[in-house]
Amino acid sequence: MNNRRKIVVIGTSNVGSAVVNKIADFQLASEIVLIDLNTDKAWGEATDSSHATACIYSTNIKIHQGDYDDCKDANIVIICAGPSIRPGETPDRLKLAGTNAKIMNSVFGQVQERTKDAVIILITNPLDVATYVVSTQFDYPREKILGTGTMLETYRFRRILANKYEVDPKNINGYVLGEHGNAAFVAWSTTGCAGFPLEKLDEYFHHTTPLDKAAVEQELVQVAYDVINRKGYTNTGVAMAACRFVKSVLYDEHTILPASAVMNGEYGIKDVALSMPRMICADGIMRVFEVHLTDDELEKMNKAAQSVRGALTGAGIK
Repeated sequence: MNNRRKIVVIGTSNVGSAVVNKIADFQLASEIVLIDLNTDKAWGEATDSSHATACIYSTNIKIHQGDYDDCKDANIVIICAGPSIRPGETPDRLKLAGTNAKIMNSVFGQVQERTKDAVIILITNPLDVATYVVSTQFDYPREKILGTGTMLETYRFRRILANKYEVDPKNINGYVLGEHGNAAFVAWSTTGCAGFPLEKLDEYFHHTTPLDKAAVEQELVQVAYDVINRKGYTNTGVAMAACRFVKSVLYDEHTILPASAVMNGEYGIKDVALSMPRMICADGIMRVFEVHLTDDELEKMNKAAQSVRGALTGAGIK
């Protein structure tokens, strides 16, 4: 039987370690298990994080190194394993497709031998390729598999728009959809602020310079690589995105979030994983919403599908 407060994190590099610490900070688990091929790294990250639980402001969470047997009674398994884009490299996550698809086959083969009950949250890039591989190459309940997808781009988009209008980014609603990567696109038709329609924001916020959608979209894609080139990697934002999904599962929230999963004919698209608004509950993905998009947005959704399918085909994945 699942322990609804046990979370296994596979991969303990920059992203995995950030995920572990966010989970602990938000008190989302009673037990966090770290798994990595580099057992010394997993032990070190787990031990370091466990020391923080002695603080009076912390919850006494059991944080430790483990192995795949820990998946047997886990409620959630978060997969972060695999290399990422490094500073100076080609700014395209899809170049990792072949390598990380093989890693997903190896890692998830171990997971599915131990459980078919845990909700799987994927972070490994290219995210949509990894999500597709895990969802289609294994006999695992598909509704229990989701990728963080464009949740991170959506956070970035809300921050960018919030900066322009000097407002709390949590007041910004709307989605970035499609591919987690260069083919992500803003669904402007879903966007507003605190109930105010998008076309009225400049008026309400007394802006004389109109909103430049193209500039926002360009910044949205570019900022990830700017962070990578200056910091060396991105990890804090995606760790927050992962925790948003964790909370939705643990509390059976029925929250609608842009999550990546295999498309089943939505917008006429199949045989790829892309991000769409999906309702997340204790059992994973409960519903998917084929929201009305403009013709331009539908074209971008199809381009995202072509981008991910091209990476899958290039990696020899049907």
